[in-house]
Amino acid sequence: GARWDRDERRIMDSYPREMYSPMPVILFKPTEDYQTDPKDYSCPLYKTSVRAGVLSTTGQSTNFILAVDLPTDEHAEYWTLRATALLCQLND
Repeated sequence: GARWDRDERRIMDSYPREMYSPMPVILFKPTEDYQTDPKDYSCPLYKTSVRAGVLSTTGQSTNFILAVDLPTDEHAEYWTLRATALLCQLND
């Protein structure tokens, strides 16, 4: 898992025994010709923690919303192998 470090302004490893960590509110600002930073982790944002969803006509899961580029000191593969994702709702 991962957590957002407010001081470092990047994702870091989660604390021991911490399953979920809150993320601050994200402001999305439309930008023309946006280029992703190759050092960022393109983190998937899901509606719920059930990552499987019905495939829509576009071929994407109906649970998937979008990818959010998050700054990190690690390679993107590091977070992908840890299945790091943002969730809008926990299934408690």
